[in-house]
Amino acid sequence: MLVKTVTAVKEINVNNESKKNASILLVEDDDVTAYMLTYLLKREGYDVTCLSDGQQAYEAINAEHPFSLALLDVMIPYRNGIELISQIRSLPSWDNTPVIMISGKSQEQDIIKALDAGANDYVTKPFQPGEVLARIRNSVPARP
Repeated sequence: MLVKTVTAVKEINVNNESKKNASILLVEDDDVTAYMLTYLLKREGYDVTCLSDGQQAYEAINAEHPFSLALLDVMIPYRNGIELISQIRSLPSWDNTPVIMISGKSQEQDIIKALDAGANDYVTKPFQPGEVLARIRNSVPARP
């Protein structure tokens, strides 16, 4: 039932021009977290593509033009978030795309590993929604 709900949230059409349709790639395998983040981001006016595993994300990263920002869970099926950062950073068209990791892994070495791999920021779960939105607003490049 939750998977259908997350899909329905992807279809929300929010009329908020403040972000000028900045696009976010959200990769999160937890249905509740994916639903909440998708809802919050769409409410703020972002276009959100929500994927649930690393293989889907890998294919989207190779097939799509860069998103305005990637929000990646570290522990996801098939390819982890660190592998996805490496892939993103290896593609010239994604060079300037900010990457924010979101994870239950809160040990210093996990955070350092993600940042050293090329993440711009790291948020630990559980998180405060307002804090995540503020980090995203500060990371998404301004559009004319």
